Amino acid sequence: MAITDWPADERPREKLLQKGAPALSDAELLAIFLRTGVKGKTAVDLSRDLLLGFGSLRNLLKADQSEFCEAKGLGPAKFALLQAVLEMGRRHLDEQLQRGDPLSNPDNTRNFLISKLRAYDHEVFGVLFLDNRHRVLKWEELFRGTIDGASVHPREVVKIALKENAAAIIFAHNHPSGVTEPSSSDKRLTELLVKALGMVDIRVLDHFIVGDGKGYSFAENGLI
Repeated sequence: MAITDWPADERPREKLLQKGAPALSDAELLAIFLRTGVKGKTAVDLSRDLLLGFGSLRNLLKADQSEFCEAKGLGPAKFALLQAVLEMGRRHLDEQLQRGDPLSNPDNTRNFLISKLRAYDHEVFGVLFLDNRHRVLKWEELFRGTIDGASVHPREVVKIALKENAAAIIFAHNHPSGVTEPSSSDKRLTELLVKALGMVDIRVLDHFIVGDGKGYSFAENGLI
């Protein structure tokens, strides 16, 4: 049965217009992007097959061109369209955290950090530097590789924070596995950084782990 024959409240596009994008499943969102299916399959059926084949929406979105275009129903035009959509999303989030803007919306901050770190297939540790009114001074990726006390150097973090004249900081790093639960190394590192920065009166507001879903906030879980 074609999607146009479905009840109106079950069609992805109409459902989005009535209830908003968060009400849609990954397959429904992808179906709107694809617009059409293939012979014998609706766009929603095709989307479900693609999500099953790639393992997740996240894996599909970060696939390179050759891997993406090999999948049934996709191709260079769809890949170009997807890259444009993703880049517009990143730029939109960047504009919401411009230098000099205060952090007034936790969701914007969360989405900004996710957009910066989720696509990496290796761990990256970054810092959002803030002034005493929690206005954004700078975002910087500082370290790459396995995130632990040996690879992230508290002295370097303190040095850069003082250079930026930061009064507060939010740390973020990604887990390429998608699992956002902090490791014992993550917890030890955070304690070291909080202690080191506290000695120069710089407050650590949060340490955010990017993976699948919403991510993990140390502050929200009482660890800072």
